[in-house]
Amino acid sequence: MLACPYCYNRFTSKDIGFRCTGRPGPDGQTCGVERDENLVRWLGISTQLPPAFTADGRKASARCPKCHGETPYHICPTCHSRLPVHFGKVDSRLIAMIGARESGKTVFMTVLVHELKHRVGRYLDAAIMGSDERTIKTFDRDYDDRLYRQHALPESTQPVAAPVLQQPLVFRMAMQRRRLLSRQYEQQTILSFFDTAGENLTSAESVELNVRYLSSADAIILLLDPLQMAGARSQALEDTILPSTAGAGIDRPFNVLSRVTDLLRASATSHPSQRIQTPVAVAFSKLDALEHTFPRESPLTRRPEPRPVFDTQDGLAVHHQVQALLDEWEGPQIDQLMRHHYARYRYFGISALGALPLTADTVSQIRPHRVHDPFMWLLSEFGTIPATRG
Repeated sequence: MLACPYCYNRFTSKDIGFRCTGRPGPDGQTCGVERDENLVRWLGISTQLPPAFTADGRKASARCPKCHGETPYHICPTCHSRLPVHFGKVDSRLIAMIGARESGKTVFMTVLVHELKHRVGRYLDAAIMGSDERTIKTFDRDYDDRLYRQHALPESTQPVAAPVLQQPLVFRMAMQRRRLLSRQYEQQTILSFFDTAGENLTSAESVELNVRYLSSADAIILLLDPLQMAGARSQALEDTILPSTAGAGIDRPFNVLSRVTDLLRASATSHPSQRIQTPVAVAFSKLDALEHTFPRESPLTRRPEPRPVFDTQDGLAVHHQVQALLDEWEGPQIDQLMRHHYARYRYFGISALGALPLTADTVSQIRPHRVHDPFMWLLSEFGTIPATRG
């Protein structure tokens, strides 16, 4: 089964639909444009487009039943979003990301993609690009340019009215892999970032509506803010801009994790004793505000250079260090929940900016620290990159 990176519904290759190109067919007939009610219903997109139609989605193209023109445009059979090129034909993975209000997920997403396009991408010999025009334009203008050139932090994400989902940013990363005793082939990894507002994570109902894609994801990056934990909050640097305490109870990392776990258990497990098999990278953000409290020689303060492999020994050192810090920050409940409910998980400590922001809206410099670690671990879990022996 495939999963749409825009609406996260599942379907088979045969079910993939098509959209007419809008160009004249062989008889000169042209299809008009119209509002696609599926796009409106699922993503709130009311752009006038040529008609969608069904055909055998396993084929590279199909003929429009109205104008008889040939089209290569594949679409999701549910939301009618145009799918990435060769979707369903290449080995692809869907990585989902979620985080509570003020956890820094938008900054994390921006810096991670920037790093994959530049420094980390060079080490991995990887190419990453937007999978649709909206992603290409929106990311460059509203995220990358705003943060790296204007030194301005992203605006707060506004809550989305039910039942429409905000259109995610979808990227496609290509890497060369080699099968045993065979030639190289290209692996496609689909990154679908749904920037949900904090208000959409404050009840079980809104979690189910706005992060439905978790059950369709091959892996999850869960971003949690230690500054929303009482123990870590009291240790932060003096000039740290702390998250708002309004709604602090429902936004606490343990409560967010509990809601996500309930959703995954309902959709991904069939027995009460079965643990969730989806690999989950639990990344704790904003560690620049807490670095002064870490033990001497803490692995969280090391700045390893990116490599085309996942360093298992370094990753386990970070995992155990965060595990120990959790007792100080929140008590053992987060780790207990992860151990009892998840079969494959790892803790990470990151700082997307590498330093405290100047104000609530501006930054002086961007020196990302270990931002790529969760992503590298997931790639190693997929077998996309090798992992060193622990």
